[in-house]
Amino acid sequence: MRIAVTGRNGQVVTSLIERAGVGVEVIALGRPEMDLGDLATIAPAIAAARPDVVVSAAAYTAVDRAESEEEAAFAVNAAGAGAVAAAAQALGVPVIHISTDYVFDGTKPDPYVESDPVAPLGVYGRSKLAGEQLVLATAPDAVILRTAWVYSPFGVNFVKTMLRLAETREELGVVADQIGNPTSALDIADAVLAIAFRLYSAPDTAPRGIFHMTGTGEGSWADLAEAVFAASAALGGPATQVRKITTADYPTPAARPANSRLCCDRLYEAYGLRLPAWRDAVKATAARLVAPVL
Repeated sequence: MRIAVTGRNGQVVTSLIERAGVGVEVIALGRPEMDLGDLATIAPAIAAARPDVVVSAAAYTAVDRAESEEEAAFAVNAAGAGAVAAAAQALGVPVIHISTDYVFDGTKPDPYVESDPVAPLGVYGRSKLAGEQLVLATAPDAVILRTAWVYSPFGVNFVKTMLRLAETREELGVVADQIGNPTSALDIADAVLAIAFRLYSAPDTAPRGIFHMTGTGEGSWADLAEAVFAASAALGGPATQVRKITTADYPTPAARPANSRLCCDRLYEAYGLRLPAWRDAVKATAARLVAPVL
């Protein structure tokens, strides 16, 4: 099975390359051959990869910068995503598109299900929602996976930032009134590979549409930070004290949903997939960052 995935250095594409097993080839597509901001480059690059499945993973993810770069965010997250889906559709191959919890406004008291009304708070969320809509309009049988709070041993993410700051700080103020489902990109990759194989080998039995896919369990950013430091300390790595603060104490250009929890039951019912507990996944990620395998 050949999987063409958009992006070269993102957390999900790097995880897909690492997790791909025997008989699976992951082709990472990125600049200069393919640029989501240059629509003319997308279809030729995807066609040249001769994929069996396309994974649309690359995105404009600078949530705060998007507030002042709306055109750039929509060019990549909306138009670019739609062009990727169109290229897959033209080749007659399925597409899996990665989306986000930011399509919701966070006001619901319970975890969000796929049918809940969407109401993004900022440019990033609006651009990702527009991407979902374009993907489904172009490739109605696409699989869209909404995930959240992604971290991994790769790239730039919250877990790596916490470990870096812990080396020089005696205390860190971390937001405690935003709740979500921390999710390992490696666990995302495992699930994407399972879904891709089902789409490839038994397409008639593979449900399509929107699914929520996050780590199991919930917590705040402060909870995640504390879990990271506990895991690191157990390995002799950097750790520091967490001071729980409110969203108001840490203003940002883009508003964040107070409740980012996603209910993932539909994914389990459709594909039998449930991602591991996030606290266990954090320990595995910390182990790699604190004591990298030589």
